[in-house]
Amino acid sequence: MNVAETAIAPKEVIIAGLNTGDHSFEYSMTELANLVAANNMVVKEEIRQSLERPHPGTYFGKGKVAELSEIVASENLTTIVTNDELTSSQIRNIETITKATVLDRTALILDIFANRAQTREAKLQVQIAQLQYQLPRLHTSVNQRLDQQTGAGGGSFTNRGAGESQLEMDRRTIKNHIKHLQEELADITKASETQRVQREKNGLPTVALVGYTNAGKSTTMNGLVRKYGSSDEKQVFEKNMLFATLDTSVRQITLPDQKQFLLSDTVGFVSKLPHNLVKAFQSTLAEAANADLLIQVVDYADDNSDAMMATTNETLASIGVADIPMIVAFNKADMTDAKYPVREGKQLVYSARDDTSLEELITMIREEVFQNYQTVTLLIPFDKGNILNFLNEKAHILSTDYVAEGTKITVELTDESAQRFSEYRVD
Repeated sequence: MNVAETAIAPKEVIIAGLNTGDHSFEYSMTELANLVAANNMVVKEEIRQSLERPHPGTYFGKGKVAELSEIVASENLTTIVTNDELTSSQIRNIETITKATVLDRTALILDIFANRAQTREAKLQVQIAQLQYQLPRLHTSVNQRLDQQTGAGGGSFTNRGAGESQLEMDRRTIKNHIKHLQEELADITKASETQRVQREKNGLPTVALVGYTNAGKSTTMNGLVRKYGSSDEKQVFEKNMLFATLDTSVRQITLPDQKQFLLSDTVGFVSKLPHNLVKAFQSTLAEAANADLLIQVVDYADDNSDAMMATTNETLASIGVADIPMIVAFNKADMTDAKYPVREGKQLVYSARDDTSLEELITMIREEVFQNYQTVTLLIPFDKGNILNFLNEKAHILSTDYVAEGTKITVELTDESAQRFSEYRVD
């Protein structure tokens, strides 16, 4: 069996959270356990503490840190995962006392993204975020872990001498490496932006699927591509796990009446998504920021769906997404007792695996992105067969009549196309 195909046993870890009165604390701890599972770990023990504010030196109270130390020793565990981002000194102090490695929530999410990244763009984005996280945390255990993630141990940092430890790597070297990666990312981003601008020039409306990770965006996209995409449009990767995909995929959708739009599937969100990671993925999220319509996909079967929607809206606001029309699509209704598809205004309860649901979603998309269409009657001379062929292929023709002067058609056109063919318009 290939080594890559061999399943690696999950690492047993302790998860630990501090409740300072946040109403979403219970949900965030459930989410932390899911993130741990997504990183091939399993929760062996769960520790919680309620304090008004974090301890400046150890985050948790000293008694709780001592309890963590006892659990580490008695259960023979090596890793503690915390529900929040910790300071360098807090990580160092907890590790000193417990003799275990501390992985805070930010480092955990960065780990997951590093493991999921497939394209060069995604890998660069994750590396930049990891190094920015690393800068204020130059103590041994964290940096050894990040050294493996960013490839530094393989010589990525050219200024390091033989045997030089990660601890000895100075801030300037890391910043120089970040600058180098950002320059490479900028080149890729420029190419992606050129492609996006070209798509806009084609005049096709753009629709972006956004939402919480694992809400069913990719399943929704695959369903729409299967029903309305061309035969050469590939399905996107989908799996029941957090952050299954990090790269934005764009597919062209053609409706039965020849109307077309571009559909994009963006990276999923999660609460407390690291700021550096959001910033690094700014170019990837540009598809959402420049869309004509957003479809926020929500896991209707999850009791925490309200919190997930709030996280999505906060993340969209943080990347400057505002004033874009939005459909809220409550997916996975087939996993509940609810009837579906059921539409109410700009909200839809549906199942991405149900054709009737997808048809209803398409109806809602149609209403939003094809508002600028008008019905016109054109008289196309017989010697302008190229125009008639174009309209037959690209537009929705409602009626055709052959008269002495040419072909008289009634057709749905965008305002722009109606203007383009205005010389052939008849009353």
